[in-house]
Amino acid sequence: MAAAAPAAAAASSEAPAATATAEPEAGDGDSREVRVLQSLRGKICEAKNLLPYLGPNKMRDCFCTINLDQEEVYRTQVVEKSLSPFFSEEFYFEIPRTFQYLSFYVYDKNVLQRDLRIGKVAIKKEDLCNHSGKETWFSLQPVDSNSEVQGKVHLELKLNELITENGTVCQQLVVHIMACHGLPLINGQSCDPYATVSLVGPSRNDQKKTKVKKKTSNPQFNEIFYFEVTRSSSYTRKSQFQVEEEDIEKLEIRIDLWNNGNLVQDIFLGEIKVPVNVLRNDSSHQAWYLLQPRDNGNKSSKTDDLGSLRLNICYTEDYVLPSEYYGPLKTLLLKSPDVQPISASAAYILGEICRDKNDAVLPLVRLLLHHDKLVPFATAVAELDLKDTQDANTIFRGNSLATRCLDEMMKIVGGHYLKVTLKPILDEICESSKSCEIDPIKLKEGDNVENNKENLRYYVDKLFSTIVKSSMSCPTVMCDTFYSLRQMATQRFPNDPHVQYSAVSSFVFLRFFAVAVVSPHTFHLRPHHPDPQTIRTLTLISKTIQTLGSWGSLSKSKSSFKETFMCEFFKMFQEEGYIIAVKKFLDEISSTETKESSGTSEPVHLKEGEMYKRAQGRTRIGKKNFKKRWFCLTSRELTYHKQPGSKDAIYTIPVKNILAVEKLEESSFNKKNMFQVIHMEKPLYVQANNCVEANEWIDVLCRVSRCNQNRLSFYHPSAYLNGNWLCCLETSENALGCQPCTAGVPADIQIDIDEDRETERIYSLFTLSLLKLQKMEEACGTIAVYQGPQKEPDDYSNFVIEDSVTTFKTIQQIKSIIEKLDEPHEKYRKKRSSSAKYGSKENPIVGKAS
Repeated sequence: MAAAAPAAAAASSEAPAATATAEPEAGDGDSREVRVLQSLRGKICEAKNLLPYLGPNKMRDCFCTINLDQEEVYRTQVVEKSLSPFFSEEFYFEIPRTFQYLSFYVYDKNVLQRDLRIGKVAIKKEDLCNHSGKETWFSLQPVDSNSEVQGKVHLELKLNELITENGTVCQQLVVHIMACHGLPLINGQSCDPYATVSLVGPSRNDQKKTKVKKKTSNPQFNEIFYFEVTRSSSYTRKSQFQVEEEDIEKLEIRIDLWNNGNLVQDIFLGEIKVPVNVLRNDSSHQAWYLLQPRDNGNKSSKTDDLGSLRLNICYTEDYVLPSEYYGPLKTLLLKSPDVQPISASAAYILGEICRDKNDAVLPLVRLLLHHDKLVPFATAVAELDLKDTQDANTIFRGNSLATRCLDEMMKIVGGHYLKVTLKPILDEICESSKSCEIDPIKLKEGDNVENNKENLRYYVDKLFSTIVKSSMSCPTVMCDTFYSLRQMATQRFPNDPHVQYSAVSSFVFLRFFAVAVVSPHTFHLRPHHPDPQTIRTLTLISKTIQTLGSWGSLSKSKSSFKETFMCEFFKMFQEEGYIIAVKKFLDEISSTETKESSGTSEPVHLKEGEMYKRAQGRTRIGKKNFKKRWFCLTSRELTYHKQPGSKDAIYTIPVKNILAVEKLEESSFNKKNMFQVIHMEKPLYVQANNCVEANEWIDVLCRVSRCNQNRLSFYHPSAYLNGNWLCCLETSENALGCQPCTAGVPADIQIDIDEDRETERIYSLFTLSLLKLQKMEEACGTIAVYQGPQKEPDDYSNFVIEDSVTTFKTIQQIKSIIEKLDEPHEKYRKKRSSSAKYGSKENPIVGKAS
């Protein structure tokens, strides 16, 4: 066995984790302890003016993808029959690897052939900060196979003197192509790369070729090629050897990478050009080079003709220090709910000074939630909202700090609640394909509007009934928050008997259930985007559920629908029974009475998706025996099935038996994005569809098994094949691992919250917003000194400052803490930039392009 119980016991996690324990001095810190974490958040909004078809049907069925270099990590739904498709899809994911370009491709869906790439937006990593947090229209660029490159090449050049048999001296250029790293996937699989090595000059083009390396994105070529540079009859003695500069200046080495197409055309993977005169001062030159696209002079392509794409992109790169550094900032933030007034707290000030409140909301909510401080903070900022609300009908309808915090909280804690409540019905809707269209204008030929209306009513009733009976599954944090909102709304509008319900329904129906129904893929309730007809059905259901849950619509017997057909349809639900059911449900989820926890007896559903797994030893086929399976992880077990929705698991691993979850080296099976789940039996080897998905699975598996007994401290990064471990060549399958396991998450951290990461993000936001923080500080001083009518309110009229003295003190504390945190960050940045020599693998040379 690869990870037998005795071996596990011998290397159990009782050994201390590999983290810093000593209190570091200011500015101290080992770069090995710093975690560099990247994330991407944003929205694919819409495209416009796409190229029409040449035929009579000019419309296209479009979708958009997000790619890290050439690896697809996200795909939108298909928008049918449009040259200006409106996607409106938000995305967020951690980026687990280095990359050169973030690219967005617009495709035309083709059922019978390969999807057609209409155009792309490719943004260099270093330019992402220029677009952060703002919507921008980007012109689509042409997609040419010669411009789709990624990866780097390790090269060594030498110039030798060679004395021929007749005594003459010539100069010989030695080109050693050692390796490549990070070549793209071809059709989702590792490529079969080879390189051509050419010496190019005014009157010569000598070309040689490496061997083909099979199924790898990181080929090790280690091949040497020799080229004559000059022939000279005048030099006969070695001591007189010199490089003739006039020849050297005109020569360059060109290396082209190709994917061997076997029976089809070879695919260009990238090139570099290195002038031979790099050897002018040295006898040898060795460096890593980034592959570059080949410019074919696309003279006929006018980028303006391809259309444009509107994007909102926010890329972040955080340097997370050891926990000890974040104590003061964490303490200040966690005091926020107790600060009077709340507008003078550090958490509220962060929301005030950030250009986009959403940037502040995610790390704030996660940090406060982790320390059970979110409910009092959300209650306090919601009370501030209520002071400015004049009409009870508009309660909590804006996008304030309070409503955004509660939206984010419901997404984090309500995921399992949505799954147990909505998923079975959404599965039925998406798989039955019943027509529910009731708009007379959109009816298809042969559709019966009365039948469609009955179908729609059946789904709405079933979903509504499930929701109003689900109060026992509602997370306690949500219930506590709803209770506070209800009490505050009643105090603010004592003469309105309905406001206590509308304050809660505006969140749980409008911002929670209705949003999840219309976008089940976003909430991981469905594995893929629904087809257009199903999306239309879900939209109609969502609008009805949203209005049914709107206490104002029910209590006042009027709907907010603008469409006549929806008004007519909604009349079916204006009955006393629906009002009673909604009232009872809202009472139950906004009560402080202790509920029986449904989460203790039922396993919590954490993640599911399609991946490939290697056979567990039931066949001799070996490397090629990878099967597509549907994986499902709950808080109790990891299972895989032949297809989604199958009740019978082919294989089950209890979570308590997981000993480690680690990446698997590509060389094991010549496949990228692989990881291993090490448990009491043979390791389970799994291949995810892309690097983001692999990272998410590793992360959630590590976190759910973090407290298991007998967790391993060492593991094998490669597979056990043909009688030995590929990494250390040990022959015993029970041999102790040869590499330390990845440092685990501390046992007291909840499944999905890394508080150091969140605090680092908040530090970065304060740093980026120092100018606004300074203006807020000045505004506090102005208010404190000048108590009369403000003569120049523009400087601080955009800030909420209720107590200038308390706010000023908090700002002073924030600035002091940020200054102290700047020191270790700056030291790490300097150490990082100096340690990565230009031309190293970490900092490769940008190769000369055509």
